Amino acid sequence: MNRKPDLIRPTPAEDAAIARGIAQDPDAVSVPTEQFRKMRPARELLGDDKADALAKRRGRPAKPVGERKVNQTLRIDPDVLAAYKATGSGWQTLMNEALRDYAAALRLLPRR
Repeated sequence: MNRKPDLIRPTPAEDAAIARGIAQDPDAVSVPTEQFRKMRPARELLGDDKADALAKRRGRPAKPVGERKVNQTLRIDPDVLAAYKATGSGWQTLMNEALRDYAAALRLLPRR
């Protein structure tokens, strides 16, 4: 089975170049072992409430798999695209609704 690997490891030369870059970066600091041993989990320092707030996922909740939109490349005439974009924010939703209405009119979609 010909499959693209998930992880592409750097060559020794690339690895050496990366290590040199890290060594030259003033923001890349090495934490001494003694200091590392003194570190504690945020939960111990902040308490459960604040630690939970930091760990909470932000943004819009994910939709179930069957309801998610699909990324698709679509070739559209420039004037049609310009007309939809001219409607402002939400033009993609407007285009999706137009396609849905047309597909429903042709009875290509099941009834909702």
